[in-house]
Amino acid sequence: MLLRVADVPGDFVSSISLSLRILGPRRKSRDGDQEKRMIDSPQAWPALPYADLRPTLETLHLWTQIAGKVRLARTPWINHGWQVTLLPSVRGLRTGLIPHDRVAFDLEFDVLAGALWVRVTDGGERRIELTGGRVADFRSGLLEALAALGVPVSINDLPNEVPDPVPFSQDFAERAYDPQAARVYWQALLQVDRVFTRFRSRFIGKCSPTHLFWGSFDLAVTRFSGRPAPLHPGGVPHLPDRVTREAYSHEVSSAGFWPGSPGAEEAAFYSYAYPTPAGFAEAEVEPSAAYFDPKLGEFLLPYDAVRRAPDPDAALLGFLQSTYDAAADLAGWDRAALDIAEGLPGHPRDIPPRG
Repeated sequence: MLLRVADVPGDFVSSISLSLRILGPRRKSRDGDQEKRMIDSPQAWPALPYADLRPTLETLHLWTQIAGKVRLARTPWINHGWQVTLLPSVRGLRTGLIPHDRVAFDLEFDVLAGALWVRVTDGGERRIELTGGRVADFRSGLLEALAALGVPVSINDLPNEVPDPVPFSQDFAERAYDPQAARVYWQALLQVDRVFTRFRSRFIGKCSPTHLFWGSFDLAVTRFSGRPAPLHPGGVPHLPDRVTREAYSHEVSSAGFWPGSPGAEEAAFYSYAYPTPAGFAEAEVEPSAAYFDPKLGEFLLPYDAVRRAPDPDAALLGFLQSTYDAAADLAGWDRAALDIAEGLPGHPRDIPPRG
């Protein structure tokens, strides 16, 4: 989810940046064979060594913040901040349609081609190459491309949920970017998204999409009991309390994935409830590698434990289901009305009559 439940600093990734270069109109064709060679020995669940991936992850974090703020500036507010998120795509991460007067546009981080695509529904598009450089140049290059395409946007200039944020327009530090590291991270996101979607299909109540919050840089899926929650205390660094309180306006059981951060240098899955029911921390959950972190107020499961499991899907689903079971049972959710068998492709639900 966008926010952490425990009242601790959101230190997922430190503030970093890179620049992009506008190259002009997109090519009408691509060299498919060349792009296939760009991925070296892809694995279903690739290793995610944080020390190696950190520079690129920090870069992507700030890049996605800027793209997300473009979406934030033009999209009506939707419950729990869902309108600002990014979605895994067949080539990387995308915003989805962003309205702009009589047209709409989208942004897509294409990690296969090493480019950010800016596309407008009137046919205009620009390719911005992902290269090392300065975040100030990244920001100006993207905003200039949007203006040139007839969809100018002004954004909030300050990063969210990072320690000691530097305004995008004033961040002139030189940054590095490894295209292969970005592709490995994306390959992991695809697997996580697939299993999260299976888990999501087991719930017929209100449930979020599987989406990436660029503030905390985590891929999340959230279930709702349908009941209001106590007012959240707020206090998330560099995030207005109004955002936090609206995000947690109703009871949730939320799970997600983050790739690591300074001080927590291991990719991991998490699961929490808000409000946290009594006894949640002592609940027995699966698999055996999962544990409760009292500082975060969440259950954690190392990504590597899933990757190395004989059946990674089963290990992750076990974590998602058992932590949800604990949250929902301890909080007294109406599980008979909310839970349902896992969805099957092409098979509509059989809903029995009620009342």
